[in-house]
Amino acid sequence: MFNDIGALELVTIIVLAVLVFGPDKLPKVIQDVMRTIRKIREFSESAKQDIRQELGPEFKDFEFEDLNPKTFIRKQLDNEDLGLKEIRNGFDLKKEMAEVTDAVHSRDQESSSSSSGSSGGRIDMTKKPEKPGKDDRPPFDADAT
Repeated sequence: MFNDIGALELVTIIVLAVLVFGPDKLPKVIQDVMRTIRKIREFSESAKQDIRQELGPEFKDFEFEDLNPKTFIRKQLDNEDLGLKEIRNGFDLKKEMAEVTDAVHSRDQESSSSSSGSSGGRIDMTKKPEKPGKDDRPPFDADAT
């Protein structure tokens, strides 16, 4: 319940409680607070049991903690019925990138070896268009003006 309270904060709360209530009344105040917390817990548990009873036997595995969105999503993603673990385990990004890199490098090696010899029926896609001469005008586009 108080997982994020450190030792220094706890000592500070105790010192403040002693100063506010005094050493004589402090044990009675602690008993009253504990009794109130127990009653709230009992009320909460009885309300949960009433809700489960009203929902019927179909919801016997229903947990109120599942209503928290983070818990719900985590539980659904860990579900084996969806097959997400197989998808996650089957997809290896490093392996895929290595295959793509190998394919690109082998294509570069093939194109460099084929450019030194005959083209082998391949079209050179790296060929750039010829530069226009000094006297050549760019084509006129009537719609652009």
